[in-house]
Amino acid sequence: MGRTAVFGGSFNPIHVGHLLMADEMLEQLDLDRVLFVPAATPPHKPPASLAPAEDRYAMVRLAVEGHPRFEVSDVELRRAGPSFTVDTLETLQGRGDELFLLAGSETFLDLLSWRHPRRVVELARLVVVPRTGSAFDPDSAAAQKVLREVGAETFAGPGEPVTPRTVLVVHATSLPISSSDLRERARLGRSLAYRAPEAVIHYIHRRGLYAAVTA
Repeated sequence: MGRTAVFGGSFNPIHVGHLLMADEMLEQLDLDRVLFVPAATPPHKPPASLAPAEDRYAMVRLAVEGHPRFEVSDVELRRAGPSFTVDTLETLQGRGDELFLLAGSETFLDLLSWRHPRRVVELARLVVVPRTGSAFDPDSAAAQKVLREVGAETFAGPGEPVTPRTVLVVHATSLPISSSDLRERARLGRSLAYRAPEAVIHYIHRRGLYAAVTA
């Protein structure tokens, strides 16, 4: 049985910050692979700001090519309706791997708005990755409320004792790059260099993505 981190998101578009964080998770969590899962229809994102799902999936494929432990899944593109994480984890569980679900600290604090959040925590070890400089406090009332209501027990860092209900908090390098900034740059015709893999930048220009989309 392998150790697989599930890294979901709209990836609108994917950028080097996503890739750096995923690479650091491989080391810190002793993973066999990171599985990138582009959302077809993110439940919490306005569709008007999204590039087509097929384009976002194609950009992720280009971005992870050549990395021996990065993979991309089209599981959410093949499923109709909103891209609920719980459905994705149910599908991936059938592969037999031990699953880790990567989530930013803001995402964790919003977890109670997800579909069946308790089931999500049953299916995968939740890994909270705060941004550098983030004010995320595991002992805060907000964090403890989420922990309690999803049926988890405690927070722990890498190498600390864990139970099946422990949520990991793992810090990684956070670059000052965002997908919204890349979309705005593309809209204004500004440089995307060094912010996304070159193949992704070429794809954005070739497809004319984000040219008429505001950040």
